[in-house]
Amino acid sequence: MPMLPVPAFVALVLAYIAVRSLLSDGRPLLVAFLLACAGQSLLVALAGGYGIDWLRPILPVSAAAIPPLAWITFRDALVTRLKLSAMALHLAAPAFILCCRVFAPETTDVAVTLVFLIYGGAILFQLRAASDMPLARLEAGQIPVVIWQILGWALIASALGDALISLAYMSGNEGWAGWMITASSSLILLLLGLLSGSPAASGAEERELDAPPAADRQCLDEDAEIVARIDGFLSRDPVHLDPNLNLSRLARRLHLPEKRLSSAVNRATGQNVSRYVNAWRIRHACKLIEAGSTVTDAMLDSGFNTKSNFNREFRRVTGVAPSEWRSNGEIPSNVTAMTTGTLAASEFR
Repeated sequence: MPMLPVPAFVALVLAYIAVRSLLSDGRPLLVAFLLACAGQSLLVALAGGYGIDWLRPILPVSAAAIPPLAWITFRDALVTRLKLSAMALHLAAPAFILCCRVFAPETTDVAVTLVFLIYGGAILFQLRAASDMPLARLEAGQIPVVIWQILGWALIASALGDALISLAYMSGNEGWAGWMITASSSLILLLLGLLSGSPAASGAEERELDAPPAADRQCLDEDAEIVARIDGFLSRDPVHLDPNLNLSRLARRLHLPEKRLSSAVNRATGQNVSRYVNAWRIRHACKLIEAGSTVTDAMLDSGFNTKSNFNREFRRVTGVAPSEWRSNGEIPSNVTAMTTGTLAASEFR
């Protein structure tokens, strides 16, 4: 009876995630990335599990398409919408591997390893260096950043796995290489698919910026004015209650550049935009709880989608859990600033 190789099972799982993402209005690039991972796993299954040897030359080229797709998906999800011309530039990676495969086969393994290392490192560098993620959902919290950090390291791990496989071939241990190809490719592709298919991967909070060591008085005054504009705007138009709010949308409503808004909030309040907006959401949730709403209803009506993020932010802002806030209205809060630094905890209560 025919057996189902592990890579074939991984391909089925990834295809299912891709279809589910497509049906839930997932971004086209995310779906394309998931399908690419599924296709690569299927090729590994057909070549390694069913002995279709004529597919083996295709594997390095198709594998080299995955890191650029991961990078494009990451940028599209968190940073900026990419034009087709910008995406097309990344076709250079699989095209380069194809040239290596045709004209210099002995360099193919090294070239594929470099592609995975470069794109994995690029994702990690972007996450570390970026001051803001304009397309990130402010409600999403830190989880998406962690997910994409893991994906970046997964690409690097895949590069190291390719290096070990090449070493196995060079040392004459081709049997080991076959098992390593099956295990490493299946695990890495499954990890990439599962993590990138998570809804949280489509959003991340912007990283906090360090305040300049000697910001001039005019700059500080402008920062305070921008924060006051945010406070006035959110008081009039509670867009913070929309869980899909992101930095880009908020900046457009305030007629400010995204980076200017992000840096002003950071310098004036010591928080990033995500935490600042979440403080407004928690303030709203506290009022709902005090008015008799359940914790779950208050969470959903205040712009939060997940209970873990709501509980974490609630405790960060108030110093207590939502249930404690409801059960004991006299519990002191650690809220010292909800807007411009003048709203005291007593005012909030």
